[in-house]
Amino acid sequence: MPTPTKGPRLGGGPAHERLLLANLAAALFTHKSIKTTETKAKRLRPVAERLITFAKRGDLHARRRVLAIIGDKAVVHELFTEIAPLVEHREGGYTRITKLGFRKGDNASMVQIELVLEPVNPKPKSAKKTAAAEAKDAPAANVADDTSVEPETEAAVEAVEEEAAESTDSVEPETVSNETADADADDAAGAPADKAPADEAPADEAK
Repeated sequence: MPTPTKGPRLGGGPAHERLLLANLAAALFTHKSIKTTETKAKRLRPVAERLITFAKRGDLHARRRVLAIIGDKAVVHELFTEIAPLVEHREGGYTRITKLGFRKGDNASMVQIELVLEPVNPKPKSAKKTAAAEAKDAPAANVADDTSVEPETEAAVEAVEEEAAESTDSVEPETVSNETADADADDAAGAPADKAPADEAPADEAK
């Protein structure tokens, strides 16, 4: 007989072990809690949780794979319709093992294996995860701020350009007036020079 791949073999052979675990899984799904030896419970746990994982899928292929292990259609129907919805949001850990002491007679370690059907409570977020989430949100907020600032900077540039244009417009008349004032000053300076010969003319005449 080949050696078992995981733990001690139950029963007289591989086929006997498969049937024994299938019957234990069917009893667990029917009664939601059973008492057995610690060795059988530890070997039953991965088998039962794998069948519950198939039940959570809920498709026809998964149902046929469970029926290949558990031949009772009533148990499979209960597994897919009643147990699977209760553990839909639970990610593994569908069974719980509680030690009960030792059995009288052979002193075997007895345990109670049961399904964990309580609703899942979300775990509180740690400070590190919260800080990491805030750090991820910060760049997005900065990008939003940058996009909101761009129109303001464009408006400021336009306002500065308008003020510069107004200042140039206001300076031009002053320059024109200054040019006219300079021209008038030149005319006034040139006028006495023109009149000087006129004043000298009577002196010649007097001579």
